[in-house]
Amino acid sequence: MGFIRALRPTQWVKNLLVFAAPGAAGVLSSRTSWSTALAVFVALCAVSSSMYLVNDVVDREEDRRHPVKRLRPIAAGVVSVPVALAAAVVGVFGGAGLAWWSGGSLTLGVVAVYVAVTLSYNAGLRRVAVVDLLVVASGFVLRAIAGAVAVDVPMSTWFVLCVSFGALFVVAGKRFAELLARGDAAVEGRASLGRYSVGYLRSVVVVALTVTVLTYCLWAFESDVAAGSVWFVLSIVPVVGVLLRYLLVLDSGGGAAPEEVFWRDHLIQVLGAVWVLVYALAVYS
Repeated sequence: MGFIRALRPTQWVKNLLVFAAPGAAGVLSSRTSWSTALAVFVALCAVSSSMYLVNDVVDREEDRRHPVKRLRPIAAGVVSVPVALAAAVVGVFGGAGLAWWSGGSLTLGVVAVYVAVTLSYNAGLRRVAVVDLLVVASGFVLRAIAGAVAVDVPMSTWFVLCVSFGALFVVAGKRFAELLARGDAAVEGRASLGRYSVGYLRSVVVVALTVTVLTYCLWAFESDVAAGSVWFVLSIVPVVGVLLRYLLVLDSGGGAAPEEVFWRDHLIQVLGAVWVLVYALAVYS
């Protein structure tokens, strides 16, 4: 059970971004496209879990000083470092092989970039202010690109920008929530937080949120013109609702674990379901 927790399965929700570009292009109704996207999703779950194992090995001493992270299996000594690293190697090569088999060499290339960026983050980029935010956010973008490349669908510029700044909103929000909730104690548990202030991170969150809404609107308007469906424009409403709800959670001191917010906040879940329905009507009606 401890080993399963070390893989962080709750984080796999991030890999749903694989379906974003194929879904927006309306090709998921094809069995081939659906099976390809699903295989890449599984591949990224394996690879990302491997990177979490590496991250937890690197962070184990720092995590032991954190009131919550000290319970992580590696920090708590439930999973040994050799076992974690061996599993990480198996997961990376297994996931990369599946990505290549299902999506081809370009998909494998995207996965390889994701691994390289994540390892670079653990090796030192995490200590560089601002760069650490951008690197973590890039992981979300690479997931979306992997899905698009695997199924061979084009990505709108507005789509890429929306995903990029949406990812920055979540990443900066996570840092903001940690610093807001724990103050100096948060810095002790994550040294990189010492380079930021609550005011600075709040500004980054607001800027990222603003650009995310703007680029989503432009993407929706672009899609509306191309398809002649008002549903694209209507999908703006639940998206803005989700973002504003998450902003409220952040402002209340929550959001240090974004995946837990999305798993537990019923309003976000409802608004997310409404968005899926409205966007499905836009694409497939």
